[in-house]
Amino acid sequence: MADKSRPSTLIVYLYVPNIIGYVRILMNCFAFAICYKDKYLFSVLYFVSFVCDALDGWFARKLNQVSTFGAVLDMVTDRISTACLLVILSQVYRPGMIFLSLLALDIASHWLQMYSSFLVGKASHKDVKDSSSWLFKLYYGNRKFMGYCCVSCEVLYIVLFLLAENQTDNLTEQMKTAADACILYDIGKKR
Repeated sequence: MADKSRPSTLIVYLYVPNIIGYVRILMNCFAFAICYKDKYLFSVLYFVSFVCDALDGWFARKLNQVSTFGAVLDMVTDRISTACLLVILSQVYRPGMIFLSLLALDIASHWLQMYSSFLVGKASHKDVKDSSSWLFKLYYGNRKFMGYCCVSCEVLYIVLFLLAENQTDNLTEQMKTAADACILYDIGKKR
């Protein structure tokens, strides 16, 4: 006799947060396919996909549709999206080693955090109550701080892509331009 308390496999695939994940994948595929033809549409699609990353988790908790499949789908979609953008940035800005280093750091740090959480039997890699690292506690323990860090990082990557004029742009100059734009925005807000 089947266990009525467990959802069927098909139902898990059709959970609202997982459908959001599939939409994110489609948006990212289209975004990366057109990234050099239409930088602005790429940026909008990439950012909307990023915002949907917050929505899928919210819906999973709200609708009680948390699943291991959904967590893996979310993590893999996040890593691949960021990896693709970092690879593109490594091609647009020369030398691109800084972006490839950030890519390696992103993958390695997430993998190590997920694997270490799995080894100690935690349900989530975001559970850092027992952690001795103040940085992990600050990042995962404060949702607003974590959200600020995530949004800031992704927006920086998108802005750097939008600011690039060609494949030989100097990263240092573009970072300065991005910082100048932020300062000018703040000055305008205070008036």
